[in-house]
Amino acid sequence: MQATDHSEDLALLVAAAHAAAPIAMEFRTPEVWDKPDGAGPVCEADLAVDAMLRTRLGAARPSYGWLSEETADAPERLAAERSFIVDPIDGTRAYLEGSADWAHSLAVAEHGRITAACVLLPRHGLLYTATLGGGAFLNGAPIRASDQTDPARATLLGPRLAMSPEQWSGGDVPPVRRAFRSALAWRLCLLAEARFDAMLTIRPTWEWDIAAGCLILTEAGGTATDRRGAVLTFNKPVPQSDGVLAGGALHGVLLPLLDPAAA
Repeated sequence: MQATDHSEDLALLVAAAHAAAPIAMEFRTPEVWDKPDGAGPVCEADLAVDAMLRTRLGAARPSYGWLSEETADAPERLAAERSFIVDPIDGTRAYLEGSADWAHSLAVAEHGRITAACVLLPRHGLLYTATLGGGAFLNGAPIRASDQTDPARATLLGPRLAMSPEQWSGGDVPPVRRAFRSALAWRLCLLAEARFDAMLTIRPTWEWDIAAGCLILTEAGGTATDRRGAVLTFNKPVPQSDGVLAGGALHGVLLPLLDPAAA
């Protein structure tokens, strides 16, 4: 696939994300349901944005597969050369609480790799974009991941579980500061612009939460793997990774400190 094709896909994703924003923002008190197995809430806005994106993107690229948090999975995507991977509203809890910390996260996967990605935070006015081999950008300006290698001077984005002693070899938790943001896609983008130094998730992580952000980070010079250091691939039959460790230069410092046997 040529770079111009990546650019065309990116333009399609960006236009779709901008079309999604007013749909999400028009809801004031959306109806909310709890997903099975404690998977979190879903609301009317999630479903409305998902429906619009599937119609719009599917019409533009009918041969592409479709993987979305809010659409029942179908095996047809596995036979497609390229697939959309979409989180209509990443950070639904933040959205429902009235926070601005939620995003539209859209990506294209080809043979396991992400080739085009955008993450739009409408209420913050932030648009992160990347194409494979084309660099990463925030509102059109190039961005670069952090070169910090000293854990004592670094900040890691993650839940409290990420800093529990049982996750680290010998129980030795590195002296990083911890911060948190609701939307996983935004966490990866914040690493890409060097506002934070690393990110760690422990539990299995859905592809739609990380697909777009991972390309944006790696195109900004960062690294993203699962929490045991394995390469991330996308559009898998079971679309999950074994957690995520991501960052700029700090990724290579933290990875050997994690306990590979941790549950």
